[in-house]
Amino acid sequence: MKCISRYLPYLFRPPSNILSSSCHTEADIISTVEFNSTGELLATGDKGGRVVVFQREQESKNQPHRRGEYNVYSTFQSHEPEFDYLKSLEIEEKINKIRWLPQQNAAYFLLSTNDKTVKLWKISERDKRPEGYNLKDDDGRVLDPTTITALRVPVLRPVDLMVEATPRRVFSNAHTYHINSISVNSDNETYMSTDDLRINLWNLEITNRSFNIVDIKPANMEELTEVITAAEFHPNQCNTFIYSSSKGSIRLCDMRAAALCDNHCKFFEEPEDPSNRSFFSEIISSISDVKFSHSGRYLMTRDYLTVKVWDLNMEYKPLETYQVHEYLRSKLCSLYENDCIFDKFECVWNGTDSVLMTGSYNNFFRMFDRNTKRDVTLEASRENSKPRAILKPRKVCVGGKRRKDEISVDSLDLSKKILHTAWHPSENIIAVAATNNLYIFQDKVN
Repeated sequence: MKCISRYLPYLFRPPSNILSSSCHTEADIISTVEFNSTGELLATGDKGGRVVVFQREQESKNQPHRRGEYNVYSTFQSHEPEFDYLKSLEIEEKINKIRWLPQQNAAYFLLSTNDKTVKLWKISERDKRPEGYNLKDDDGRVLDPTTITALRVPVLRPVDLMVEATPRRVFSNAHTYHINSISVNSDNETYMSTDDLRINLWNLEITNRSFNIVDIKPANMEELTEVITAAEFHPNQCNTFIYSSSKGSIRLCDMRAAALCDNHCKFFEEPEDPSNRSFFSEIISSISDVKFSHSGRYLMTRDYLTVKVWDLNMEYKPLETYQVHEYLRSKLCSLYENDCIFDKFECVWNGTDSVLMTGSYNNFFRMFDRNTKRDVTLEASRENSKPRAILKPRKVCVGGKRRKDEISVDSLDLSKKILHTAWHPSENIIAVAATNNLYIFQDKVN
């Protein structure tokens, strides 16, 4: 993969279709985006409990530029709204996370979760139908045995391609608090689900039993000082996982050390700069997302204002720190009043761990090249994302005279925010969710 910084002025462009709905409700807002391990499929979940799977177009000699386009492959209702009568609580259908399982055969499998229940879905194709049964007619009606005079051998007849999504497992009743993340282990047999105070380990074949591997709930809830915000398995060490907290710390645990991993092996936390201490320090230091690099050597964390890269062998400070929207530091008071300060932005690596991407406000998303230390701000919007158009870098003016191509920090639209992004595992193709719109950008093709 070429160095991203060479492409910064024209890094990604949209394909010929922007996937969206013109008028939307709260249920249409996209809440998670995830590529599968090959990048051929892209799944999105929304607040209405739906999962939409997009499949990449196959390359054709007549239209080679269509290779990056994704079209709808399957749509299904993953979760429904529920009501907990014991606690008098409504359980939203919103999809919090989607994680693909490595492909083992012709079918695809993915895990989806709302606040309480994780489901394993199988997505498969069917282009043939058996016909010629002895005891049933072609419409499935049972025949009168006395009318059967000959023995027939059933045959497979070709039919129009059908894509079916069927629930294979339902993992429920294991979380008291809201599930914020799920992660599939590299052993392809287990996965973990994480809520505010506990992490549970599941076997993909067993739905009625899970093992609690982290529990930070205090005996007295009044003594609660932090909650778990995200967790992820190491990409190739099945015994290792990390979880982040609302206090801005990351703990690395080894499941070989003990059955209950309350005692961590490594603790990553950056000492706070006293000069930046304020009323909002604890809120903005809360980590909203944590990701292992593909190599497994580094961690990436996202707090409210920054993205940080940590070396697993260096716990006392991050290896790199990138400012996402430092110009908002002076606006923290108003961001607190309108609850924007509690927004949970995600972050992703590119396939070679050389570039980081995360979202911001005004439908801006940011990219940071670790090799050249260059960064760029791009915008996902209908106005500047016409098919085959080149995305132009955007700049935010903090003070003084504003240039023609700059936008003032006071005129940023805080209701338009990029919380969820995904990067193709091996190519320069990204998916960006902006409210109810899904934008897919690809590297410039000559």
